[in-house]
Amino acid sequence: MKLVRFLHKTETGYGILEGETIRAVKEPPGDWDENSFAQTGRAFPAEAVRLLAPCKPSKVLCVGLNYRSHAAEMGAPLPESPVLFIKPPTAVIGPGEPILYPPQSGRVDYEAELGVVIGKTARHVSRAAALEYVFGYTCANDVTARDLQPPAGQWTYAKGFDTFCPLGPVIETDIGDPESLYIQSFLNGKPVQAAPTAEHIFSVAALVEFISGCMTLLPGDVIITGTPAGIGPLQPGDTFEVLIKEIGRLANPCARPA
Repeated sequence: MKLVRFLHKTETGYGILEGETIRAVKEPPGDWDENSFAQTGRAFPAEAVRLLAPCKPSKVLCVGLNYRSHAAEMGAPLPESPVLFIKPPTAVIGPGEPILYPPQSGRVDYEAELGVVIGKTARHVSRAAALEYVFGYTCANDVTARDLQPPAGQWTYAKGFDTFCPLGPVIETDIGDPESLYIQSFLNGKPVQAAPTAEHIFSVAALVEFISGCMTLLPGDVIITGTPAGIGPLQPGDTFEVLIKEIGRLANPCARPA
């Protein structure tokens, strides 16, 4: 199932993407699974709607240095446990929405990542059971004001600006093994990152176990799982795309604030 959020005229809602049609569904009040999104009977041509970020997380949990290649390009030692920081919900944007270049920064970087969307309230979850709490997967971009992230600095400040967490275009639920995917990214159409998720230092299951041991994860919360080597700067006027074949392509322009 490919779950989306969409805007149709002045109406926002959730839907299931089937080919070129979006079938509207109701967001469940509790846990998310493929059977909990009740059909409304309404449908729209995909071309008649604008896709939004596919969920509204209460928090986005981010993992730094989760690919050996990225740790090497940053000159950082491999972490012994997951390096965590948080992006606020105000950082989340959807496909096509502009990444706004903050005036405080002189260098803003792209970071293509796999996003993990939680489906059930998770607290002290074991690694063996962790994937049972995952609803599905999406593409993500961990946008970073690199010059505001010195080695001993404030990661959340550098990564928490409004618009710094593009997600989408869909949440794909039909993925058996999140460590068997391949992530690519493109800057203005030029390939800049490519790696299998099998290179994760900490697997999705390990991350759900580790994070839920600290804080409760709620349905719709997102874990973004780190980026491979190849990060680089964005400039206003650029377009950055994240591609995971099983999920789709997430594209966002970069722009100066109005």
